[in-house]
Amino acid sequence: MSSPPSPIGILLTNLGSPDAPETGALRRYLAEFLSDRRVVELSPWIWMPILHGIILNTRPQRSAAAYRKVWTENGAPLLDISRRQASALGQRLAAMTNRPVRIELAMRYGSPSLPEGLDRLLAEGARELLILPLYPQYSASTTASTFDRIAQTLMARRDLPEFHFIRSYPDHPGYIAALAASVREFQARQGRPDRLLISFHGIPQGYADRGDPYPRECETSARLLAEALGLSPNQWLLGYQSRFGREEWLKPYTSETLEQWGREGVERVQVICPGFAADCLETLEEIAHENREIFIKAGGKAFGYIPALNDRPDHIAALCDILLQRMER
Repeated sequence: MSSPPSPIGILLTNLGSPDAPETGALRRYLAEFLSDRRVVELSPWIWMPILHGIILNTRPQRSAAAYRKVWTENGAPLLDISRRQASALGQRLAAMTNRPVRIELAMRYGSPSLPEGLDRLLAEGARELLILPLYPQYSASTTASTFDRIAQTLMARRDLPEFHFIRSYPDHPGYIAALAASVREFQARQGRPDRLLISFHGIPQGYADRGDPYPRECETSARLLAEALGLSPNQWLLGYQSRFGREEWLKPYTSETLEQWGREGVERVQVICPGFAADCLETLEEIAHENREIFIKAGGKAFGYIPALNDRPDHIAALCDILLQRMER
């Protein structure tokens, strides 16, 4: 009698959140995040004194105040939504494949950690792993950093599982269709804007100059979304948000674009952030509050933030399709 097939282990990953909206928790989280050489490429001899001598003594308090604005009874929005995504994805996959599936959620920084997620899957007998970072557009500072940490974790194991890493999915039809549907549904309730701003998290321009394909993948997603919505070139624009430090980042900057539109007399704008698979500080506080204020103060009249795809059924269906395509190879 043959033994039952070993389960397929799926590790769903995202960036992470602090454990609490408090200064100490933010200091620990930012120390891990900003010590990553994929995130900050400066020499440690230059960067570490700045990080530990200045940034970790000033930024955690401000970040904690920002997190308190979006914190929920279930904790950090990103972690709460990611848990719902993992649960919904596990249920859908179980109904669509004959093989046993185990799914775990892990974060690149903070808890639950990538090593913890991998250990749980391997302890459950998974001999084949599928890693799905919830970054639709590849960047070395996000996707490659996740790969690095997983590889580092597996280096300690003698018996390695079969391993599949899903690099990105900027043009996946289900992902684009879910984005377009979310825009149409929002506009059915709130009306159509004068312009749609498609905003992505930025990276330093130098990273792109040295070969990071991230801006190309953002441009692909933005173009396909605009095409799916039937928008003309003057009805939408791509922007980049969340810049940090003094060096030049990818342009145009979201905040400067919204300020310019307000001054030019654009009255109604809506913003969608396709690079964020789940709502988080950068969407709920930076876009929905900070950038709304920038636009309104500059003369704009109406600002709408279109939520991330989160655990929408069409988003879960798209993620399921991405995984099934890899499982069937």
